[in-house]
Amino acid sequence: MSTVLVIAARDDWPTDRVVKALTDGGAEVFRMDTAEFPQEVTLAGRIDARRGWSGGLTTAHRAVDLADVSAVYYRAPNPFSLPATMSEPENLFAAAQARAGLGGIITALDCRWVSHPAAMSRAEYKPLQLATARTSGLTVPPTLITNSPDAVRAFVGDITGPIVCKPVATPVLIEDDQFKAVYTRRVTEDDLADLRGISTTAHLFQAWVDKAYEVRLTVVGDRLFPAEVHAGSDAAHTDWRSDYRSLTYRTGTAPPNVVEGVRRYMDRLDLRFAAFDFVVSPDGVWTYLEANPCGQWDWIEHATGLPIAQAIADELQGVSR
Repeated sequence: MSTVLVIAARDDWPTDRVVKALTDGGAEVFRMDTAEFPQEVTLAGRIDARRGWSGGLTTAHRAVDLADVSAVYYRAPNPFSLPATMSEPENLFAAAQARAGLGGIITALDCRWVSHPAAMSRAEYKPLQLATARTSGLTVPPTLITNSPDAVRAFVGDITGPIVCKPVATPVLIEDDQFKAVYTRRVTEDDLADLRGISTTAHLFQAWVDKAYEVRLTVVGDRLFPAEVHAGSDAAHTDWRSDYRSLTYRTGTAPPNVVEGVRRYMDRLDLRFAAFDFVVSPDGVWTYLEANPCGQWDWIEHATGLPIAQAIADELQGVSR
């Protein structure tokens, strides 16, 4: 029987919505978290000259034949959970074998993907995102990535207006056993007077773009779901992620040139899902900031009613609406 394989964290409730949409539509679903391998999930994959990968994934309650997998929904699963009795070298070796074995077989499946992990991994790089956006016809802000204080000073001299600094990679870190986030911040004169920390790693600087509001544009296959994000505080105006409670949302419409550019972007990076962030200026110009291939979308659906979970389910089943 045709089956949709869902690989996501066990407690990821947006994925729960996708699974419900799939099962409500009559689809067969096999859900797993890579954290369940190898202690709760058994793999037995076979390939030979006559047929591709077959055999199964099995849990205490369910099983699926790899040959029956018609689509895979891949969304940020957890790391492998290995026996606690392993030494650190054994753990590293076993994790590498699990990634190459289970991960290798799953990524070799010839089926629909939302999205393939290789494409998602590549699309995480912000320098590639900006280059792809530019060549796809989207407007991008002047940007510098550097570890040189002199390059920062030269960039500031070239920009007629404020600049901001933001992380090049994930903005989340763990410090003192707590999750912390590094938000976009405006660069001040005091910052420019002391740039000694710049040389320690890569930093991203960008020209500040005046905004009327921002847009979270969720893309699923060929469907686009624009939601206006209106900031209600100074902190949210700089980085709306820093003050969710002040935000209000409205459904919107993307201009034709943005729609065309976004579709070119998705094709070039081989993505079937992405969450784009745009700034919309007071005179209506859309400027691209980034596109997360595994971005959050559930709170946007809740706030606006946009049917994103259903769109993901439809994409996995090849359904057009």
